[in-house]
Amino acid sequence: MNDKNILIVEDESIIAHSIAKKVEGFGYKVTTICSNGDSAISYILEHNISVVLMDINIKGDLDGIETVQEILKHIYVPIIYLTAYMDENTIERAVNTNPSAYLSKPINKLELFASLKIALKKNDSSIQKGDIILDSEFSFDRKRKQLFHKGEFIKLSKRETQLLFLLIQRKNQIVTIDTIESEIWIDKEPNENTRRALISHLRTKLNHKFINTISGIGYILEI
Repeated sequence: MNDKNILIVEDESIIAHSIAKKVEGFGYKVTTICSNGDSAISYILEHNISVVLMDINIKGDLDGIETVQEILKHIYVPIIYLTAYMDENTIERAVNTNPSAYLSKPINKLELFASLKIALKKNDSSIQKGDIILDSEFSFDRKRKQLFHKGEFIKLSKRETQLLFLLIQRKNQIVTIDTIESEIWIDKEPNENTRRALISHLRTKLNHKFINTISGIGYILEI
């Protein structure tokens, strides 16, 4: 058995153990089976998980998609959704979390094997990720001050890096215009056009996510 750890989130015991048997037959380790979203979130934040097999319709306060949304606020891990429901609304919600695969029940063994191989490749250690997870696609490495999108390095200018680092340090808090100007332009006085241009360029590189304007006051990076 190799070192790839698989977490199964499924509230039907018979189905969960059937999936676990298939996964272990492929040579992977099933670290545990969680029956609800809260336990899955707690477990994954404390253990090194390679892939999550997530049933969408689990019992509890959170369904599978909501559970994944919470997980991705803290850490990136490939997700394979398992479901008996293929309605348009469910698929749309699932797609928005950027899963590696979406399998319908009953689970086909060969489809599960292929999906796991793809998901594990996606989470290969060669893929670069930062310690701050912005969402399922973007992360930022505070030590190296580097931005990554889907594991690929995104080049930022010196001031774009300074601005993003400042916003991340104060994530979910308003950073005033005065603070930004004093931190970024230490050597000279910026004008409004210069500041707006910097914000615009950074937003473009973040695919227009995260940074919101607080009119006349400043900006906030919401993650």
